[in-house]
Amino acid sequence: MGERTAEPERGAGPEATDEGAAGPPTGLRERKRERTRRALSDAAITLFLRHGFDQVSVADIAAAAEVSKPTLFRYFPAKEDLVLHRITDHEGEYARVVRERPEGEAPLAALRRHFTARLRAHDPVTGLNDDPEVLAYRRLLYATPSLLARLTHYTSRDQDALAEALREAAPAVPHDLLPDLAAAQLIAQHQVLARANWHRIEAGRTAAEVQPEAEADAERAFSLLGDGLRPYYG
Repeated sequence: MGERTAEPERGAGPEATDEGAAGPPTGLRERKRERTRRALSDAAITLFLRHGFDQVSVADIAAAAEVSKPTLFRYFPAKEDLVLHRITDHEGEYARVVRERPEGEAPLAALRRHFTARLRAHDPVTGLNDDPEVLAYRRLLYATPSLLARLTHYTSRDQDALAEALREAAPAVPHDLLPDLAAAQLIAQHQVLARANWHRIEAGRTAAEVQPEAEADAERAFSLLGDGLRPYYG
């Protein structure tokens, strides 16, 4: 969950360009669009952290970012997406790990290696990060029921993507539901581990202090899953 602090780009919204006209190449257009999305998200999160999610209206966000409400909705169909945009860098990450693993490495081993590496890098997505801005973002997320509800939309897509990647990795698996069951357990495991790490840091410990426990928990969790999944995805 990368945390960004960029200020909104003035005049960066679609009102500053004619999106229907012939313009820059797709790559450049997409980069400009992503910069605008980041700027809108950053402006919204700044307001949410200052005033609370439910106390800030879409009109407030549009005014702070100097765009119209229709423009804002073209970029973010739901208010909650302005917050969850910060985790989109990690969408489909587990599926990519499975698909891009080195030849000869089993899917479960690749996912274990990946999560351990993210822990050691103190990646915010693992919950093992004590940066004040990251902690404030997580407090906002976990304290807002509508954000948690919207988050299930993203985790459901991650789960489906991982299940498909597991299907591709082991097409001979005899049970049709096994990839879906495995993906559901792996995504849920990630969420439980990340939240446990965050709670420990919220209790006043540093990420460095929590890290040995976090790694031990991850090892234990992957071992437990491995007992059932190893014959298929070991």
